[in-house]
Amino acid sequence: MHRLTRLTAVLAFTFAGLTSLPAAAQDIRFNQVALRAEVSQDVAHDLMHVVLFSEGQSSDPAKLAAQTTETLNGAVAQARRVKNVTAKLGSRHSSPIYDDKGQTITGWRERAELRLESADFVALSSLTSELLSDLKMASMNFAISDPVRKASEDQLLKQAIAAFKARAQLATDALGGKDYKLVNLNLNSAGFQPVRAMQMDAMASSRSLSKAAPVQDIEAGTSEVTVNADGVIEVQMP
Repeated sequence: MHRLTRLTAVLAFTFAGLTSLPAAAQDIRFNQVALRAEVSQDVAHDLMHVVLFSEGQSSDPAKLAAQTTETLNGAVAQARRVKNVTAKLGSRHSSPIYDDKGQTITGWRERAELRLESADFVALSSLTSELLSDLKMASMNFAISDPVRKASEDQLLKQAIAAFKARAQLATDALGGKDYKLVNLNLNSAGFQPVRAMQMDAMASSRSLSKAAPVQDIEAGTSEVTVNADGVIEVQMP
């Protein structure tokens, strides 16, 4: 009796599965084409970033830390007096210096960063030149601000959709279709090409450490902003 009941249940389940196949088959889509359109433009950098650092060594770690703090405090105070320049402290760390045998600590080395940002390239370049009398330069690079990036992406988004529609129509015509339906569409920003930072090593910085270091001419350059339109269309045949 129990065996018959189980067999009946299995047959009922199988029959239900078979009756559902036509409905699933109706969901299959034909004549679908995946397309991709990409548009890009060069956008001028409108932000300048400079990383300066103080580095020194001493046998007295407390004295070294005090000297580093004093140097940074002076640089931050000087930076705050310049309009439209944002200053903030970066990483700071100290490490021991060992003797030739690597067993005894003979001194301490400390490094601390000051990060500067501004849309006023002239002001920041001039400030950097002044601060190089006490600090060294780690890097200088340029970027696109968030408002400028968003405005550029919004403009490219419209262009990407137009380019996708043009490709969709081209594919429809090539297949001999009379029209197409949009199945799905994804819009993505590919970001920016990486910007190579201008690097200065310690020796190069030391050679430029004068009370009146020359102000560097600034050529900010551009980055490429890209928006992709990826989607699927269904071509309707005559």
